[in-house]
Amino acid sequence: MTDFFYALYMLTTRIIMWLPFHSIRKAYLKIVLGALGKETFIARNVDIRRPRNIYVGNNVVINKHAVLDGRGGKLVIGDNVDIAQEVNIWTLQHDYNDNFHKTKGEGVIINDYVWIATRATILPGVTLKRGAVVATMSVVTKDVPEMTVVAGIPAKTIAMRHSELKYKLKYKPLFE
Repeated sequence: MTDFFYALYMLTTRIIMWLPFHSIRKAYLKIVLGALGKETFIARNVDIRRPRNIYVGNNVVINKHAVLDGRGGKLVIGDNVDIAQEVNIWTLQHDYNDNFHKTKGEGVIINDYVWIATRATILPGVTLKRGAVVATMSVVTKDVPEMTVVAGIPAKTIAMRHSELKYKLKYKPLFE
């Protein structure tokens, strides 16, 4: 893709993701994402990078100002995942050991029933297993086991989740 067409695509995506009508955003995202599940809500002003590498499951909630990065590999989001506002999920980063500041990427997998709280950051190559919880403002640098609650920089285990995970997320505000 040439620079001009990429810039045009990015501008189009930012305009559509700004619109206060979820039905328009969802129709557009069904076209550009790798996959978009049923009953999924993606709020306004979500920053989507390389959407063809982003796969979103059913009953997912992605709140405003989140960053979904598919540039460095696949970003796979399972079912009933709750991603709070201002969460950053990266598949691409700079290699701090490279003399020329090159980038390196790895996919990210977020399994079913994961909850990522406000302003958390998930780095490339991480897998969040079923039912994991990432606390507010945490930075996840390593895989998180099933039903584990992590917090901090870097994120460390602070608790275990004790839930049968029977819920389905069905968040649908009218003008969000």
